[in-house]
Amino acid sequence: MSSVAVPAGLKELLQGYTVEVLRREPPDLVEFAVQHFTRILEGQKKNRGAKKRGTRPARKGVTFDTVSNKPQKVEEEDTVKSTTSKYNRRVSVCAEAYNPDDEEGDDAELRVVHPKTDVQRRRLQDACRDILLFKTLEQEQFSEVLDGMFEVLVKPQEHIIDQGADGDNFYVIEKGVYDILVQKGGVSVCVGKYDNKGSFGELALMYNTPRAATIIATQEGALWGLDRATFHRLIVRNNAKKRRTYEAFIECVPLLKSLELSERMKIVDVVGARAFKDGERLITQGEDADCFYIVESGEVKIMIKSHTKAGQQDEVEVARCSRGQYFGELALVTNKPRAASVYAVGETKCLVIDIQAFERLLGPCMDIMKRNISQYEEQRAALFDSSVN
Repeated sequence: MSSVAVPAGLKELLQGYTVEVLRREPPDLVEFAVQHFTRILEGQKKNRGAKKRGTRPARKGVTFDTVSNKPQKVEEEDTVKSTTSKYNRRVSVCAEAYNPDDEEGDDAELRVVHPKTDVQRRRLQDACRDILLFKTLEQEQFSEVLDGMFEVLVKPQEHIIDQGADGDNFYVIEKGVYDILVQKGGVSVCVGKYDNKGSFGELALMYNTPRAATIIATQEGALWGLDRATFHRLIVRNNAKKRRTYEAFIECVPLLKSLELSERMKIVDVVGARAFKDGERLITQGEDADCFYIVESGEVKIMIKSHTKAGQQDEVEVARCSRGQYFGELALVTNKPRAASVYAVGETKCLVIDIQAFERLLGPCMDIMKRNISQYEEQRAALFDSSVN
C-alpha cells in the first residue's frame, strides 16, 4: 500500500475547527463547518488583497490593544508606523487560519524592539527563566523575544484579559497576584490564581480562539507582554516544529489516552524537554512542587527516605519509571511537598509540564492520577512498616 502525503497545514486547519466545535457545541456540524471555513477563506482573501496593495495584513500589524479599561500605551509609535489607519484594527482572530509553516521564510518581517534599561532586562530575564514556552527556543530567538516584550504595570481589580475577547498579547508575570475566573452558568467563578510567577494568554494566540478565562489583578503588579505577531513568528513556529517531534509520543502515553485530540495537542504545545545525566536528581523529597514529568527516553528511580533500626535515614528505592510513564503528579494533586526523590538512571530525557499548565490541561486525567495516589500510599505504608519492624 503506497503512503499518502498529508498536505501542509491540514492538521492545523482541522485542529482549529475541532477546537471551535468543542468550544461552541453547534447543533449542526456540517453547517457550522461551512460557516467556519468560509470565514477562514474570506480572511485569507483579505490578507492576499492587502499584500497585493503593498501592505501587510492586519495580523502582521504591531498593535497593543489591551482588554482592560486603562488608556493605551503605544510605545512603539516612533519605531513602527502604520501605513493605513484601517489596518490598525485587525479582524477577529476566529476568522484567521494560522499555519506556522506558511511563514518559514518570513524573517524579513519588521522586528519589534521595546528599549529597556539594564535593570529592566534583568528583571525580565528573571521573570522568564522558568517559562516552559521559552525553554525550547534557541538563544537568538529568546533574545528576540526579550527585545519584543513590553512592561505592563497593573492596579488592583484591573482586568488583564476578559473571557470571550480576542487574544492580542501573551503575558509573563513579574510580580502580583491574579485571579482566574471562568463563566459557569452565567456566574463568574474563580478557578485558580497566579501568585507572583507564571504566564497566561498563550492558548488564544496558539489556536486563534477567544480568551477562555478572565484574569484580574488583586493587587498592584507588573507584567511583561508579547504582541501577537511576534508570539506567532517565534513561539508558535517553534512549537510547530516541536509538535512534529512529540505528537506521536504524546499519543502513546497511557495517561493521556483519555484526552481528546485537541487536548493532547495543547499539551504538546506547552511541554518542555530536559535531559539528565546518570545519577542526576530531578526531584528532591520535601521540596515544593512546580512541575510534572513524563519519561521520553531512559529511566528514573524513585527513592523515599526510610528510618533504619539505628535511627538513621536511608533512601530506599520504591519504583522505576521508563518511557511513557509519568511522575511528580502526587505533590501537584495533593498540594503537598514532594513525597520522594527521583534520580536519572543512565542518560534520561523527560518532558516537563509546569504547574499552571498541569492544572489547566490535565483535569480530565485527575481521576486516573488519584487512583495511582492511593497505590503510592499503600506502598509507602508497607515500606515504613517493614523498616520499623
